[in-house]
Amino acid sequence: QVQLVESGGGLVQPGGSLRLSCAASRIIFSMHDMGWYRQAPGNPRELVAGITSGGITNYADSVKGRFTLSRDNAKSTVYLQMNSLKPEDTAVYYCNARGGPFQSNYWGQGTQVTVSS
Repeated sequence: QVQLVESGGGLVQPGGSLRLSCAASRIIFSMHDMGWYRQAPGNPRELVAGITSGGITNYADSVKGRFTLSRDNAKSTVYLQMNSLKPEDTAVYYCNARGGPFQSNYWGQGTQVTVSS
């Protein structure tokens, strides 16, 4: 079945950096829009950043200028480079793949990001 496997989460101090990766399998990766969402305790899941199949990116206002989303279609992987991390970035981060020939919607299992001193 389709798999989205996230990695790269962890504990980092404020001002630090992390890079999240999401490797997809069993989908036509290049045909899917990809995104990262996050959910903090007690909050709804929110979009952090998205990238279309054509490479157009969009970001939540709260992360603009700090986070960069990119994709490598040859590796079926998306990367979220997170710089200048703040405590309010603490959340479980989920990878999402949407689109393809059947207009599918897939989610990864999530990876924890904790920003704390």
